[in-house]
Order: sequence, then structure tokens, then C-alpha cells
Amino acid sequence: MLSECRDAIQVVREELKPDQKQRDYILEGESGKVSNLQYLHSYLTYIKLSTAIKRNENMAKGLQRALLQQQPEDDSKRSPRPQDLIRLYDIILQNLVELLQLPGLEEDKAFQKEIGLKTLVFKAYRCFFIAQSYVLVKKWSEALVLYDRVLKYANEVNSDAGAFKNSLKDLPDVQELITQVRSEKCSLQAAAILDGNDAHQTETSSSQVKDNKPLVERFETFCLDPSLVTKQANLVHFPPGFQPIPCKPLFFDLALNHVAFPPLEDKLEQKTKSGLTGYIKGIFGFRS
Repeated sequence: MLSECRDAIQVVREELKPDQKQRDYILEGESGKVSNLQYLHSYLTYIKLSTAIKRNENMAKGLQRALLQQQPEDDSKRSPRPQDLIRLYDIILQNLVELLQLPGLEEDKAFQKEIGLKTLVFKAYRCFFIAQSYVLVKKWSEALVLYDRVLKYANEVNSDAGAFKNSLKDLPDVQELITQVRSEKCSLQAAAILDGNDAHQTETSSSQVKDNKPLVERFETFCLDPSLVTKQANLVHFPPGFQPIPCKPLFFDLALNHVAFPPLEDKLEQKTKSGLTGYIKGIFGFRS
């Protein structure tokens, strides 16, 4: 069917090739009008894109069932992964974008609203399987944020569906997705807590082994160290390392260099004179 649609679209596209003058006239003078051939082209493109969306949606449903029912011990064939579903929903969203760009449907507000709601539904499912892929690699925070985004999209669909419930009934059930996301969030939070405890214990044990600290430095940390009961028990650092100690202070009398003594020239001259006279008198025998 898709092949026949492509052939029909190609035939109409050949008929839509006017000469350059007519094309300029249409663009400048009658930009608001769309020819019957253009409507036919849009109609065939709509059929092709809608069929492709349904095909990819059915493929996604089959992959979801296989993803839930897969057996880990079966290695004969490749098991489905969330990334496969993400790729299908990417294609569906691209087809919906192309539907919005069809000529002649720009003024159809109901059609634009319906396509917008369908886009939200498939965005929600795409986010859900992206979160599932993050769960597989234990990226808990990223998965939790994506689950919240899924709930946001789903709640928008529920609040805006209104008159479009009949056109959305063939799409995946959004309410079922909300229930599944809530249960997945609880499981994710529990798994994140358990994984955090395991990671902390692994990190602690590995650090105790790699640090190679003596027993005297890890009294406050419990560790089952079998080497403590052997002849090579690492109890203390031996020989002990040098440690800085305060030295005995040395005192230097430096104040004398800065003391200014009073002038003593008078007393020094009198002493010198009396000394010479006494010396001469002593030589010649003069005694007082």
C-alpha cells in the first residue's frame, strides 16, 4: 500500500510542475488558494503518512510484548531493547510533523489540535522507553526526570482530549501508561537506594584495601583484615618518621648596641692629668 501511495504521489507531483511564470503568479497573486491537484497531493501524502504511522505503531506494540516476555537465557536470537522502540517513535513523530506541514491544511484548527494531541501521546511513550534505557545502565536520576516528563505529557493529553477522544481511541492508552510510570518510579527509587548502599560498601571496602593504612591509623573503621593475624601485620609505621618539635629558645643581648651613653670627656681629662703628675712625682721621689 505504501508503495502504491508513493507511485501515485509521484504521478501527481509530475502534474504539479507548472512553468515558472504560472508558479510565480500563484505565489504572488493567489497565495491563499490551493489547486485541486495540490489537494490531491496532500490527500495522498496524508494516506501514506497515516499508514506509515499505523505500521510503526503496530511494530512498536509487537516489540513491547516481546520486551515484556523476553527470556534472558535465550541467546539464539537478538532480544529487543528499549532503543528499538525509541527509533520507531522517532519515525512516528517525524511523520506527524510532516502531516502538520501539508499544503491546504494550515487553517484547519481541529486537524492541527488532533495532530498535536497525537504528538503528545507518542512523545510520552518515547520518553518512557528512553527512561527504560537509562534504567538498564543504572542512571537513576536521568530516568526519574524522564518519568516525570512522561507524566507531564500524559496529563496534558488527558486535560486537552475533550472532543478528540474518538480520534485518540486507537492510540496507546495514556492512563495505562500513567499507572505503569508510577509503579516504575517506585521500583526505580528502591533500586537507586539499594544500588547506592552497595556502591558505598564496595567503595569502602576497596578503599580500605587500597589505602594500606596501619592499624594505629584506622581504629575507628571496622575492617576484617586477615593480615593482622600474620607475621606481616601492618600495625604501626616502623621506623617512625621524624616529627618537628619546638627547639630551646636562644637569647641574645642586643640592647647594648642601641644604648646612648652620656658624654664623659671632662672626667676623662682630669683623670689623665692627675695621673701624669703623680707619675712624675713618683720618679723623682717627691711624695706628698
